[in-house]
Amino acid sequence: MASAVYLEHFLDSIEGLPHELQRNFMLMKDLDQRAFDLQQETDKLAKDYLTSVGNIALEKRDHHLKQVKSMFQKSQEYSDDKVQLAVQTYEMVDKHIRKLDADLARFEAELNKQKERQSTDYDSASSISTPANRKRGREKNEKKKCQKGRSDDDGSKPGRKKSKGLQRSDSEGMLSPVISLQTMTPSDVLDMPVDPNEPTYCLCHQVSYGEMIGCDNPDCPIEWFHFQCVGLTNKPKGKWFCPKCTAERKKK
Repeated sequence: MASAVYLEHFLDSIEGLPHELQRNFMLMKDLDQRAFDLQQETDKLAKDYLTSVGNIALEKRDHHLKQVKSMFQKSQEYSDDKVQLAVQTYEMVDKHIRKLDADLARFEAELNKQKERQSTDYDSASSISTPANRKRGREKNEKKKCQKGRSDDDGSKPGRKKSKGLQRSDSEGMLSPVISLQTMTPSDVLDMPVDPNEPTYCLCHQVSYGEMIGCDNPDCPIEWFHFQCVGLTNKPKGKWFCPKCTAERKKK
């Protein structure tokens, strides 16, 4: 019954996920096409400028250069928006994966508690003094006496005692992994470590999340930064340089 509740809640939470993913993918495809078309126009304009630069007046040269620069900046904005959409899509899916892991951990913990209650109820029921229980107790005592008599008679046979010791050690070895699984809690799943192969960014050396901005310095060693780590709330207009690159530029 509990499994059905968890499953129903999870399915309700991801009901709109396919539509959101499709919308993000369509937006990324549209931005990619816009950036590609703009890049083609920019390349054509740059070639025309290079072939006729000797015959163009100085004022027209400045106009052509400003136009090429403006088109490059627009293409960069398209690329940045596409990266932001990709990050949002990743976080959207990762949120549902974490929720599923947490639900599975809680469900497993409830199953273990239910098994413990059933075992306790069975032990308490078997300890009640009834004619049937008293009969079973007498039978157990008779079996123990018979086994004890046999063990006294076979005391000179060490092979049988050795096999019992091996069986006990094997059974104890088999129980250890089961106990380790039962002691898992929901927080163990939520505190799972981040993938060590995932790259880190920003001054905080963390993985990508939320809104991020790229440094316009091509030689920047970090490249990408979280908005909150560099004190941004909105995307700035024009070029943006990280604190380290800004300090180096001021020194020059």
